[in-house]
Amino acid sequence: MNGSEAIVQTLLEGNIDVCFANPGTSEMHFVAALDSMPKMRCILGLFEGVVTGAADGYYRIAEKPAATLLHLGPGLVSGLANLHNAKRANSGIINIVGQHALDHIENDAPLTSDIEGIARPMSHWVRTTMTANTAPADTAAAIEQATGTPGRIATLILPADAAWGTCTTGKYSVHPQTAIPKTDSNTIDTIARIIHEAADPSRIALLLGGRAMRTKSTEFAGRIAARTGCRLFSETKSARCERGQGRVNIPKIPYPLDPSLELLRDIDTLILVGTSKPVAFFAYPGKPRFLQPIRSQTITLASIWDDAENALSELCEALNATHTPPAYVGQANPQSGLPTGQADSDGIGRVLASVLPENCIVVDEAITNGRLLPQHAASAAPHDWLEITGGSIGYGLPSAVGASVAAPDRKVVAIIGDGSAMYTVQSLWTMARESLDITVVILANRSYKILNGELAAMGAVSPGPNARRMLSLEAPFLDWVSIAKGHGIHAQRVDNLESFANALKQSISEQGPRLIELIM
Repeated sequence: MNGSEAIVQTLLEGNIDVCFANPGTSEMHFVAALDSMPKMRCILGLFEGVVTGAADGYYRIAEKPAATLLHLGPGLVSGLANLHNAKRANSGIINIVGQHALDHIENDAPLTSDIEGIARPMSHWVRTTMTANTAPADTAAAIEQATGTPGRIATLILPADAAWGTCTTGKYSVHPQTAIPKTDSNTIDTIARIIHEAADPSRIALLLGGRAMRTKSTEFAGRIAARTGCRLFSETKSARCERGQGRVNIPKIPYPLDPSLELLRDIDTLILVGTSKPVAFFAYPGKPRFLQPIRSQTITLASIWDDAENALSELCEALNATHTPPAYVGQANPQSGLPTGQADSDGIGRVLASVLPENCIVVDEAITNGRLLPQHAASAAPHDWLEITGGSIGYGLPSAVGASVAAPDRKVVAIIGDGSAMYTVQSLWTMARESLDITVVILANRSYKILNGELAAMGAVSPGPNARRMLSLEAPFLDWVSIAKGHGIHAQRVDNLESFANALKQSISEQGPRLIELIM
């Protein structure tokens, strides 16, 4: 076998059986190897940002890595934005990046670049395979790096001569590390004592993130809050949280700075569970950089690398809250009927809460118009909610692709702003080609609305002609019905909440990709 075949066999040995790809000439031997091994599902993305974003969404649902196949340094560069988001989400991905044959690099051919240098900022682990014989061992090392909790980004660079060369070593067996560090008993006891002895427990808050946002962990947190009177918050953007009726729905720290400062104003002790100290997304003149009061203390119950569920379980037991009914449990909305009239964030959230099917996956890149959506999620049927963790726009559509590939039996509903969707619009083609069961809702406010708010937050005066042109998506406006149909997807346009609810119900009742453009 050649080096490429040894790599694919090793990937399959390590239970990596999906490859999102955008290959080029230097990867043709690897493409041939993929073709010879039908157990590997190969999915083409028409832009590398689709490929890496899909791998991110896949990991968040499948809880195991996918492989990506990228073409040399420029191909990797095109995928970096969504690798940034994936790294912030602690998603595991194995990037296979083609490289010139080693004896051709020194000739400075047009696509020559420092691939290792490009990869390092968005990878936890980078290695170049030097020969075909080292290819399977290098692949096994990449799998062991990417697999686990949390996941890691592993980038394996494959020179063409290592890809086509003869490999005599064969595939390698893979044995990823599965043990997750547990919080020590002294830390549990200390935190339990702080909560128990607090004069006012409402000035203590648990801040949850990462895997602590799964159902079992949030239930333990809800029991602690109900027993002690402490408060619960979640990080602003969660890689995956499980919400809906009967589950503990933890309120999020808002994205805008001033509301987040107000929310945490009275907190004296912030206990971190699966996340880090909350920081403002951006710096603003004369405003704090961290969200909690300067006087408050921060204690870590479980880092992102630790077993958050176990830590919360132990803390729950230490506080005698194991059998306490949890707080923050989602209930059905007593309001009868669906909202009507012009679409706004509140109305869209109410429609989603009424219409979303049980066990669906919501991918949220609604940005400005999505800020009120999660607060309605508590009254929806139980579901998963995925968000943009790294702030790099263009995550939503590819993530929906990956989530649907990971869970083909679950409906995926992607709520995307019109500006965000244009970054990785090629995802629509992949949805159509793979017949993925995804409903895309485009919130068409025809502007970069979030930037209008940011301009004001920076203390700028009212925008003039140049600023307005940088923030508007009109003249011409984007025709999402035509864009979707051009990518092979059925689409319709609606302009009020009644027609949106009807369109969403119909789309959810049908199989395959659909797009709804909702005029805001």
